Amino acid sequence: MSSLTEAISNLKPFNAIVVGDVMLDDLIFGDADRLSPDAPVPVLRVRRSEHRPGGAANVCLNLAALGGRVSLISITGDDTEADRLLAALDAESIDTAGIARDAQRPTTVKRSLIGLAQHRHPQKMFRLDIESTEPVTEIVRDRLLAALDERLATADVVCIEDYNKGVCTTELCQAVIERARAADVPVLIDPAAIDDYARYRGATCITPNRTEAEKATGQTADSPDDNAALARTLLETCELDTIVLTLDRHGALLLEAGAEPTLVPTVARAVYDVTGAGDMVLAGLAASVANELPWRDAVGIANAAAGLEVEIFGVEPIPLTKLHHAIMKQEGRLAGKRRTLEQLVIEAQAIRAGGGTVVFTNGCFDIIHTGHVTLLEKAADLGTMLIVALNTDDSVRRLGKGDGRPINTLADRARVLGAIGAVDAVIEFDDDTPLKLIEAIKPDVLVKGGDYTREAVVGHEIVETNGGRVALIDLVDGKSTTGTIEKLRS
Repeated sequence: MSSLTEAISNLKPFNAIVVGDVMLDDLIFGDADRLSPDAPVPVLRVRRSEHRPGGAANVCLNLAALGGRVSLISITGDDTEADRLLAALDAESIDTAGIARDAQRPTTVKRSLIGLAQHRHPQKMFRLDIESTEPVTEIVRDRLLAALDERLATADVVCIEDYNKGVCTTELCQAVIERARAADVPVLIDPAAIDDYARYRGATCITPNRTEAEKATGQTADSPDDNAALARTLLETCELDTIVLTLDRHGALLLEAGAEPTLVPTVARAVYDVTGAGDMVLAGLAASVANELPWRDAVGIANAAAGLEVEIFGVEPIPLTKLHHAIMKQEGRLAGKRRTLEQLVIEAQAIRAGGGTVVFTNGCFDIIHTGHVTLLEKAADLGTMLIVALNTDDSVRRLGKGDGRPINTLADRARVLGAIGAVDAVIEFDDDTPLKLIEAIKPDVLVKGGDYTREAVVGHEIVETNGGRVALIDLVDGKSTTGTIEKLRS
C-alpha cells in the first residue's frame, strides 16, 4: 500500500456512468426568530433559495469534481423542476442525454426549510418530499439500458445510486451488472435502505452503512466482530468481490473476497451535516477504482472525501485539489511552513477552490526587521494565504547584496519567516527571480515593496493575465537590512 498522498497523486481523468434516482434539492433559507401568533410553530421569514442536484445527480457532480467525465442515466418528470435539474447538470458538463423524461411522474424534489435562529448557524426546520416511488415501466427501462449500452465501451466504472425511488428495480440493476461485467467494467453500488439486496447480486462492490447493512441482513452489530459478520454475510449472499461497510467516525470496514476484513480508520472531524456523505463515499471509491488503485487506498480516499463533506452544511462537491490538500495535511506532509513547489501548487488550488485568495511575495529576508514584518502583515491582509518565496544562499550572493551576505543561512531565514504569524508558507528558489514559481502557483495577488513600480515587478504580466493584480506596499522609513548591517559594522 502506498501513502494516500502518493495514491491520490495517481488519480487521472476517467469516464464514469451513473445509474440511479435523481432529485432536486430545494433549499429555502430564512430567519426563524419568532413563533406564529395563530399556532405554536416557528415562522420562517424567507431570505433566499437555492436549487441543487441531489441523489444520483449529486454523485455525478462529485465524480466531475474528482476529474471524471460523467454520463447520467435516470428518469425525471416532464416539469419545471426537471428543466432546472438538467440545466444545473449541463452547466457542469454532465452528459444528460441518457435521462428519460416521463410526464406521468413528477421529478423528485426534496424541499428543505432552513432557519437561521438568532442569526447563527442554519438548521433544517422541515422538509417536503415531492416524489413517486413507482417502478419504471419496461419501456423506460429499455430506454435506460440502451443509453447504458451506448456508453459502456468507453467507461472505466459504473455507479448505481439507489434511493428506492423507482429507477433501480431488480430487473434494471441486474441488467446493468450483467452488461458491465461482460464489458469488464466494475460496478459500485450505494444501496437503498431496503431489507433485500437481491437486486445488487453480482456487483463489484456495495457501500452500505451499518444501519443499512443491519436492515438488509436482519443482524445487529454491537462490536467489531459483529461488523465483520455483517460484511461477510452480504459479501457471500450478494456474490460480491468487495464490500465497504461505512462506520461513521470509525471509518470503514473493507472486506474483499478471500481476504480478512480490514478496518480503514478516518480522521475525526466536527460533523455539521451528514447529508451527501454516502454519495461522496461512492464517488471517492469510483474515482479510485477507475484509476485501478488498490482497495485499501480507495477506501482511504473515500473516507477523507466523506470527512470533508460532513463539515459542510448541505451538499457540495469536494474538488480533487481540496481532497489532495486535506490528505497531505492528514499524513503530516504539510508540517511546519516550508513547502515544495508540488505541495504549494496543490495548496494554492485548494485555497482558490474554496473561494480564497493566494498572495505571493519574495525576497532575501536576511535580517528580519520591522519593515519586513509590516510588509508581510499588510500582504497577508490582501488574501487568504500568504506565500513567501525565499532566495537561496547562492541566489542572494548573485544579487550582489555585499560581502558576507547572506548573514543568515537559508535554513535560519526560513525558520524565522515561518515563526511570523502572517506567513502561511515558505518556499525557496535558486534562480535569480521567482518567475518559475509564479508561473506554477499562479497567485491572485503579487506583492512587492513601494520602492518598485508595477512594471518592474517580476511576474506581473503572468498574474494580471490570469486575472490577478500587483500590490505595492509602502516601506517603513529608515528600515532595511543593509542599513542594519552598516550600523552594526560601524
